[in-house]
Amino acid sequence: MITKQNIIEAKNKGNGELFKISKSLNDSRNIVFFLENLGYLPKDFNGDVLMPFVKNNHSKIRYLAVKNLGKIKDVKYADTLLKLALNDSDSTVRREAVSSLGRMRSKENIPKLIKLLNDHDPKVILQAIRALLVFKGDKKVDKSLNQLKEHPNETIQSVIEIEYSSHTNKKLSTLPHKETYSFIKNVVVNADVLDVLKLVPDEAVHLTFTSPPYYNARDYSIYQGYQEYLDFLAQVFEEVHRVTKEGRFFILNTSPIIIPRVSRQHSSKRYPIPFDIHPYLVKMGWDFIDDIVWVKPEASVKNRNAGFLQHRKPLAYKPNPLTEYLMVYRKKTSKLIDWNIKQYDHQTVKDSKVLGEYETKNVWDIDPSFDKVHSAVFPLELCHRVVKYYSFKGDLIFDPFAGSGTLGKAAMNLGRNLFLTEKYKNYFERIKSNLKNATFFDEIKYLTYEQFREEAKI
Repeated sequence: MITKQNIIEAKNKGNGELFKISKSLNDSRNIVFFLENLGYLPKDFNGDVLMPFVKNNHSKIRYLAVKNLGKIKDVKYADTLLKLALNDSDSTVRREAVSSLGRMRSKENIPKLIKLLNDHDPKVILQAIRALLVFKGDKKVDKSLNQLKEHPNETIQSVIEIEYSSHTNKKLSTLPHKETYSFIKNVVVNADVLDVLKLVPDEAVHLTFTSPPYYNARDYSIYQGYQEYLDFLAQVFEEVHRVTKEGRFFILNTSPIIIPRVSRQHSSKRYPIPFDIHPYLVKMGWDFIDDIVWVKPEASVKNRNAGFLQHRKPLAYKPNPLTEYLMVYRKKTSKLIDWNIKQYDHQTVKDSKVLGEYETKNVWDIDPSFDKVHSAVFPLELCHRVVKYYSFKGDLIFDPFAGSGTLGKAAMNLGRNLFLTEKYKNYFERIKSNLKNATFFDEIKYLTYEQFREEAKI
């Protein structure tokens, strides 16, 4: 039975001892143990020790042999690795072979890596791209990689766009990331959101959380057709994308909607709003991050089971809809979350930390709220969670369909700035009533569109 100590002693004595051990191994388990525990390989290590294992029938043994070949960075084995990358029956072995070619960082391997850009496995191509980017600036490399801009795989497209396009096309904001414009801080505007957003500069908002009007399910949300409704939402969320700061979040609360049947001779119609709006959002530049399911108590929703409860006939089953979706999106960027966090000073980050218990799963059990004026309001707890998890103190929190202003109250409670728009006068007045007793570090301005337009000129 081979031990780690045997391997260490053999490495110290040189390649001859390693050859002896490798030839004595006739059991797959021992071979795997040997290859997993080779560890650091000295510069004079002879990769020929590994060559018999590269041809082994066991895919894990081939994988580990290839991984160790990559450690020694000897172009002598480049042809072997290319052959494995092109022809091995195991995709993991193929990808590791490309990775090992890349770790050599040799210009001699450029033609081999370019050849792998035509592979059918996107992960093999991505490994080859990663290896070739070491030589970015080489005309042949740049030309080959730029040809992947139209590749059918969206991840490959994104990598190439980031490396060769986004840094030249991006309109940079002159405003520091943690700052926003004074004329939209702690402001509620009674106007159509599209009119208001036209006056808001690019990259001004840190977080948007909203629940749009549901398609023809309420008196205040009547549209001639479903496509008109989706087009309207797309217009709004395109503007939200523009005014959102790089890498920051947009969270959309929606659910499928049932339009009741006209008569007993007709069926009701169910519209899958979250699923139908999603393609629009991705196309306009939002990256989908998470789906959070908000679960309400069954007693709080309309019962659809009455008929089925009586007759129990198949095909007529209708579950009670207890859930809504919080679809979490992030404005597309080449920068990681860490970059966004580093835009804040140490004290702000410390003060904004989510302390104590927090929700660890994507299913949130929260009771709905009811309001004497607005028929569909956010629960305050729902807003508190979103604001805490997706923003820092002092950030600007936006709701384009503010309703009764619950998100504004949550923003105030947690030391954020609010920016709300609400089209309907009765709801605008309700927002005033809801926020008037809240404590905040600045006075809230309640503006008409004309007043807001004048503020924007200052």
